[in-house]
Amino acid sequence: MKRLFAVFLLVLACLVRPARAEIRIDVTRGTVEPLPIALTDFYGETPADVDVGHQISGVVATNLESSGIFRIIDQKAFIQTAAEIRLQPRFADWRIIGAQALVAGSVVAEADGRLRVEFRLWDVFAGQQMVGKAYMTKPDNWRRIAHIISDEIYKRLTGESGYFDTRVVYVAESGPPNKRVKRLAIMDQDGYGSRYLTDGKSLVMTPRFSPSGPLVTYLSYGEGRKPRVYLYNIDTGRQEVLGSFSGMTFAPRFSPDGSRVVMSQSTAGNADIYVMDLDSRRVRQLTTGMAIDTSPSFSPDGQRIAFESDRGGTQQLYVMDADGRNARRISFGEGRYATPVWSPRGDLIAFIKMLGGQFYLGVMHPDGSGERLITKSYHLEGPTWSPNGRVLMYFKETATGPGGKDRSARLYAIDLTGANERYIKTPVYASDPAWSPLIP
Repeated sequence: MKRLFAVFLLVLACLVRPARAEIRIDVTRGTVEPLPIALTDFYGETPADVDVGHQISGVVATNLESSGIFRIIDQKAFIQTAAEIRLQPRFADWRIIGAQALVAGSVVAEADGRLRVEFRLWDVFAGQQMVGKAYMTKPDNWRRIAHIISDEIYKRLTGESGYFDTRVVYVAESGPPNKRVKRLAIMDQDGYGSRYLTDGKSLVMTPRFSPSGPLVTYLSYGEGRKPRVYLYNIDTGRQEVLGSFSGMTFAPRFSPDGSRVVMSQSTAGNADIYVMDLDSRRVRQLTTGMAIDTSPSFSPDGQRIAFESDRGGTQQLYVMDADGRNARRISFGEGRYATPVWSPRGDLIAFIKMLGGQFYLGVMHPDGSGERLITKSYHLEGPTWSPNGRVLMYFKETATGPGGKDRSARLYAIDLTGANERYIKTPVYASDPAWSPLIP
């Protein structure tokens, strides 16, 4: 079966055995001073190759700078040209302008129509190459190659996986406020390549990626109908109803291995959490009682579930074992807490906090300790983690329309320090983002 995420590339070789790095960014220390890095346009012999090389280096530069841990040096300061670097960098020229790392590459159109893209990363002060790779790809796949190169550089300089070669599904919102059309859409993590997955005839909400395949689960309902949970296969475009339920079902989310979906089902005024095995479609109830239990999220090891509940009288966060036992409250600050989402690293739980007329995006440890608020807005919701657990995406509603009377949603991303918030541009208004794993 042809996979949407399949990439037409071949990693040919490590061009030089990577030397031991002299530079390394410790991203676990919180706020770090951005590493100055020089990134040349990728060299090309023909005008077409030069153009593609310029575009690839531009995407790599944008990716790295958007992370908040790299500072891209203005090319006007460069002394050595991209053509000269192909032979050997003059490291003294790069030390003069304050570069600690240097990235250069080349693009060559092969006789079979494919592109050969090479890149190298050097430690400027050690005067050593850190990594060098080459890829073969179709010409229209150059943007993904740029994301893959960005991930390689990020990993080599931080020791952690990157997150640039990923996708985001989200709810695309269009039309007047009183008659919104909400469609399922997908794009690259930087906002490019957006396309619709559903036709807008039914309202969609809360899409979530499977961690182990090209599946998305989401909530959908048409006019006058109860919400239904769907599975959507991104490779084939096929969608199916997950199951038939007696009450309103919402907030679906996959287990870490993709074999189960946990969700909330509302009946008789309260809501409980259920889990469904996707092979057998067997459903098991995990919580009981008169409280509203919702927004469940598995821990990365699949052993625990975080969720929100008003069982204590106010909307708070809880963690329980995956079988529904040993539920315990973890949020004890002022205000109300909602939408817990477990980090893929397992060390943090993101959440939304409502206090004093403001919405806050925050994180805490799974035992409730170390609560930290990262950013705030009039209305902020829908946190989702990058696959390396270092960045969060979410949506904010802002005033639009005549006199600012309307409210429309836009996507934003921010790192865990809270110092690098950025707007993710989409063709229409957008909400409910869900970050994919790294594309295989």
